[in-house]
Amino acid sequence: MLKGDKVILRAIRPDDLERLAEFRNDVELNLLAGSLPAPTTLHEMEREFEAAGSGPAEDAVRFAIDTQGRIIGQCFLGTFDQTARSCEAGVSIGDRDFWNRGYGRDAVRLLLKYAFRLRNLERVWLTVNASNARAIKAFSAVGFVEEGRLRRHVWIDGAFDDLLYMGILREDWQRPAWTPVEEDADAKDGA
Repeated sequence: MLKGDKVILRAIRPDDLERLAEFRNDVELNLLAGSLPAPTTLHEMEREFEAAGSGPAEDAVRFAIDTQGRIIGQCFLGTFDQTARSCEAGVSIGDRDFWNRGYGRDAVRLLLKYAFRLRNLERVWLTVNASNARAIKAFSAVGFVEEGRLRRHVWIDGAFDDLLYMGILREDWQRPAWTPVEEDADAKDGA
């Protein structure tokens, strides 16, 4: 379990699956993530949970994002490259009551702390749709920079969108500028 200022990252439990299925079936969340909205049953979520538990630990590390005993989203590290000491990250705040209040930013900070301090990684990267300004702002606020752009790469809700690759290096994460900003600015970050 990893504890931040606003959230706790913890293992996903079977009793979280119903809530995560709600998020997975939310069309707007799927569109923001660049996923094709498709209905998912609780039974399918349970099968995925069981399959993930039986796979190699280096495939992916998944966390529930919890605040005050309430699951508000999930995050992961995956696509590990042991030689380059890099991996992909993903963060999703599914509960709209916690959007634009700094919870996503806190979750990303904890995920990076886990990646760099505990997994000894050198680089963490992610992809985000160019139209997802809230996510881009939150990722930028903790040190991610745009590293590349695939133009008109994703089809979202009837239109093409660019896909951004963003990354952060260990040395960027360790800089004092990465430290948390004042609470007022944090509340406006969009995550």
